[in-house]
Amino acid sequence: MDPCTSQLDNAIRVIFIIVDTNQENNIKLLDNINKKSILCLLDPTNMDPLYTFHTNSIRQIENSFIRFLYESINWDQRMLALKGPRGAGKTTLMLQRIKYGLGLPSTKALYITADHYWFYTNTLYETAEKFYLNGGRFLFIDEVHKYPRWSRELKNIYDGFPNLKIVFSASSALDIYRGEADLSRRVLTYNLPGMSFREFLMLKGILRLNSVSISDIECNHEELGAEITNQIQPLPYFKEYLKVGYLPIISESRKEDIPARLIQVINAVVESDLAYTETFDSGTANKIKKLLGVIAESAPFKPNISALARKLNISRESVYLWLTYLDNARLLNTLSREGKGVSTLQKPDKIFLENTNLAYALKDSPDIGSVRETFVMNQLTNAGLDVTLPEYGDFLTKDFHIEVGGKNKTGKQIQGIENSIIAADDIEIGYGNKIPLWMFGFLY
Repeated sequence: MDPCTSQLDNAIRVIFIIVDTNQENNIKLLDNINKKSILCLLDPTNMDPLYTFHTNSIRQIENSFIRFLYESINWDQRMLALKGPRGAGKTTLMLQRIKYGLGLPSTKALYITADHYWFYTNTLYETAEKFYLNGGRFLFIDEVHKYPRWSRELKNIYDGFPNLKIVFSASSALDIYRGEADLSRRVLTYNLPGMSFREFLMLKGILRLNSVSISDIECNHEELGAEITNQIQPLPYFKEYLKVGYLPIISESRKEDIPARLIQVINAVVESDLAYTETFDSGTANKIKKLLGVIAESAPFKPNISALARKLNISRESVYLWLTYLDNARLLNTLSREGKGVSTLQKPDKIFLENTNLAYALKDSPDIGSVRETFVMNQLTNAGLDVTLPEYGDFLTKDFHIEVGGKNKTGKQIQGIENSIIAADDIEIGYGNKIPLWMFGFLY
């Protein structure tokens, strides 16, 4: 291990040496300190700890599975932001870009994380400056929201080093354009959601197939269904995906451990990410988690804001605000008849958990009808489609009315409506306007 990686431990030892009046103790402690470590302490701008961290991070990265967003990113942009829920793979995406897209050493393309101890004594701007002056040209910054002056220093880096390209990741909860410095003309933002059913099959090595549009599904679902079912039986994998397959952590965890991991993710999002971005205390964090728990009991549902406020002993305004927080943090999806608005006080017509895995993590036996609707809402939204609540049916997107249900679902509620679709669970191949529910997992 590079001695600079032990800089903090050695710094603590030096402090003890200074205050210890026992000469024998001083000699013993000095013997344990490597000369290079002392040089690191004397030169706080020595970037060896960051280069070591970069090397260790890159070493474990593979390219056997790459998220769908990778090919859509304009990597030539001078400043890019990657947002998404915890565990979606933002870090892996950046490291794959460095290792397989750029193929450059750490002195040219460097990965750092904003909560590294390096930033206890060094600023982000100073780090970028030293990296640039020593020939660096690509800087990747993970979890930038954990650095207090992130927006101002990113702006200064962008303006001060025109030949430096910057990619940074941030929590879904972070409003990149709301920081103290204006990044709106400088940064291009991409959102990385959890995996689609299609990506889950790819990650597991079961099936590789390109994504399809909702128009393709509507027009060609019988042919697509035949192509897929000739290779696999999708229904068992689909049931697994609904319970544990939304995040890439499925590849490094036992299935039975996923619910506990998801609870950890929820706690980290509320207690850490939201606390960083919205600056609230632990008491507020606990109340927000209670709100999420109340929602999980009956989601998807049409919210009664006054009833929620009374149940949690908070104001109606707090309910509206916290729903917005949870939506931005990608723990909820909200649906309105007129689409999403910009007002925090806009009451959603329907509230969903963001993905089906959360439903199984927060409730032992979630209602299967709710799980199905949550899945469709999630996949349509993650595919970048605008979704509204129609007068008839469950969802309206791109002029398609979608009704969700089991294999015996009829089209009675959307009868006579042009471009109507029944998303039916527990069928392998559809017919007419009845489409297998799992096929909506191929939209991205």
